[in-house]
Amino acid sequence: MTLIVPGAPTRRGLLLGAGAATGVLAAPGLLRAAPSSIDPFTLGVASGDPLPDGFVLWTRLAPDPLAKDGLGGMSSAVTVDWEVARDPAMRQTAAKGRAVADAGFVHSVHVEVGGLQPDRPYWYRFTAMGAQSPVGRARTAPRPGARMDRLKVVACSCAHYELGWFSAYRHMAAEEPDLAFFLGDYIYEYSYRGDRGRENVRLHERDEDVVDLAGFRVRYAQYKTDPDLQALHAVAPSVVTWDDHEVQNDYSGAWSQDVSISQTQMLARRAAGYRAFYEHMPLRRHHRPNGPDMRIYRRMGFGDLADITVLDGRQYRSIQACASPTSRRGHVAKDAECANRTDPTRTMLGAAQEDWLYKGFKRGGARWTVIAQDLLVAPALEHAPGGGFGYFTDSWDGYAANRDRMLAALAGSKARNPVFFGGDVHCFFNTDLKADFADPAARTIATEFVTTAVTQNPPAGSPYAGVMARSPHIKFFDETTRGYIGFEIGRDRMETRFQAISDRADPKATVRTLQRFVVEDGKPGAVAV
Repeated sequence: MTLIVPGAPTRRGLLLGAGAATGVLAAPGLLRAAPSSIDPFTLGVASGDPLPDGFVLWTRLAPDPLAKDGLGGMSSAVTVDWEVARDPAMRQTAAKGRAVADAGFVHSVHVEVGGLQPDRPYWYRFTAMGAQSPVGRARTAPRPGARMDRLKVVACSCAHYELGWFSAYRHMAAEEPDLAFFLGDYIYEYSYRGDRGRENVRLHERDEDVVDLAGFRVRYAQYKTDPDLQALHAVAPSVVTWDDHEVQNDYSGAWSQDVSISQTQMLARRAAGYRAFYEHMPLRRHHRPNGPDMRIYRRMGFGDLADITVLDGRQYRSIQACASPTSRRGHVAKDAECANRTDPTRTMLGAAQEDWLYKGFKRGGARWTVIAQDLLVAPALEHAPGGGFGYFTDSWDGYAANRDRMLAALAGSKARNPVFFGGDVHCFFNTDLKADFADPAARTIATEFVTTAVTQNPPAGSPYAGVMARSPHIKFFDETTRGYIGFEIGRDRMETRFQAISDRADPKATVRTLQRFVVEDGKPGAVAV
């Protein structure tokens, strides 16, 4: 059995780029990991979705994480002991128990801890197979309505393993946030090869696109052996949603981007992707998938300071707008060529999720309303093939009527200080979300921040070039950097930072603040500072 050295987790040990940073001596181009048979915690630990009395704890036993069958070198069920402490030295036990890791969910463990004190940090670890996991840190939320003065969050999206090191995760962990938002494309289902692979820094274990459960399990395992990703998960509770690459590029509901793939085949692939997502994320048992169906939209509260809504922008979609006989991929479409882009019967979120979302807006609640989702919400006129401009059909622009319904519901609700966070586009955006985007003077309903990619390339062909001039509600745009968002919610203002990584190909990459913004209580729209 061969275990993988964190930082270059491939069974064949092939490393492209700065291998010396791993601290392992190897022949040029090769990294050989030492054998081991005793550590089942190769994928680290995580916590997620905090409540006032507890949170979810996660690990997965995988002594051979990249085994081709996706089972991680495991077969039989194993008993896992867990403990939660009030101190990082794990001397003051607050809770403990025992779980069973079985093959059905690839020896993953999802422990729902309760009975803890609200609004405080805790530390946790697992013990199994004669080994002990690293210690992770979690925290509980305040009680509903309890005063809370500060919430510190980081947010990221689009981490393609082949294209760079996960330095952004390391810097996110160093901020010691209260929460970490993962806004989609946690993995990439495809690999770059040939000319497209010339920028690769490291390689996926499986060269082909992953389409089955074993493939998705290996892909998640490879990403999770990365030490910077493990560090982020271990330092703060995660709040996760997905975009498309957890299943397939640009899929919409039951429709593949590839017209040769039937809905039956697509749903089978979706079932595999969703199951692997659940197996590798700190989610509660009620999120367990049922075949190709898995509800992940949800809410969580943080006292009187913030209500967080997490959306699912993939599972319930209508088919892509203006799909052609040869492709259902997202594309930049001119309005004259794509009448159904604005069809009111089309939906991004699905009827049930829309109804749930709008009812939540009506209730109002905390001082800040945070919506965590996977995409750029604001319309963005892009360069179209052959000249002129159009809208990208895979984004909210392809579901414009649903966006209008959502913003109208928000405008007529009691929700305070709504702020959207998204990803997907591999660029930084700050936008004003308007009641009428055709009128620059129209009321601003909400503020939007979109994070660039952790490692993925900027959009091919610079389709957003000059976008701010065409779309005055877009207040800031940058496609040149990789990185993440950091933000801190206070009682009177939210401060947001666009954090830029120096070089995704450098495992020791530094970070700088590209731009800083402030949103004041009661004043939608951000001010650059």
